[in-house]
Amino acid sequence: MLAWEELATTTAPDGVLLQLRRRGHEYLIRAGGIELMSNGDESSSRALGTLGCAHLAGARQTRVLVGGLGMGYTLRAALDAVDASSVVEVAELVPAVVEWNRGVLADLAGRPLEDKRAQLVPGDVRARIRAEPNRYHAILLDVDNGPSALAHKINNALYSARGLEQIWTALQPGGVLGVWSISDDHRFTARLRQQGFEVRVERVHGSRKGRGRYHVIWLARRPAR
Repeated sequence: MLAWEELATTTAPDGVLLQLRRRGHEYLIRAGGIELMSNGDESSSRALGTLGCAHLAGARQTRVLVGGLGMGYTLRAALDAVDASSVVEVAELVPAVVEWNRGVLADLAGRPLEDKRAQLVPGDVRARIRAEPNRYHAILLDVDNGPSALAHKINNALYSARGLEQIWTALQPGGVLGVWSISDDHRFTARLRQQGFEVRVERVHGSRKGRGRYHVIWLARRPAR
C-alpha cells in the first residue's frame, strides 16, 4: 500500500495545525490530527450543494452562501444548481485552503473558484451571516465535521441556538439552510425546529460508488410566511 505524502501544512487562526496529504489519487486534509475532509467524501459534499439549492431551480438572480471551501465540491454543486445570473459566495477562513484549491486540488471539483459566479469571501462565514438580513436564498455549511465540532471548537457557536437565529435572519423567507455532518445529532435537529425551521434529515453515502459510511445532511427551510 502506498504511504501518505504530506504536501503542505498551515496553521488555522485558532492555532490548529492543518495538513494536506496525498496517497495515489486520494487527498486528505487533517486538522489537529483529525480527518477533516477527503476526496473520498465527494458524493456527500456535492449532495449538500445539490439538495440545498434544489428549491432554486428555474429562479434568477439568487444568492447562495457556502461556508467552508473544503475541496470545492459543495461550491461546484451549488454553481451547477443555479442559473447564470446568480451568485455563490464561499467563505473560507484559512488562506492556505484557498491556495490549495487553486493549485493541487483545483481539478478535483472542476476549478469552481474560476467560475465568474463564484465570489470568494476570505474570513469567518459567521461574519457574512451577520452582515445583512434576508440576503441569501440558501446557506450551505460544511464547516468542521458538523454540529459536533471535532477539529475547531470555535465552530460550536455556528450551530448554537444563537447561531441558528442569526442564520434565520440572514435567509430570505422560503430560504434553505443545508448542513453537512459526519454523523447524526438529534439535539441539533431539535434546535433547528425550536428556531422555527421546517427540517428534513437526509442520509447520503460519502463515496461516489454508493457504499461505505453514511453522512448526514440537514435541510432546514425558513417558512415563506
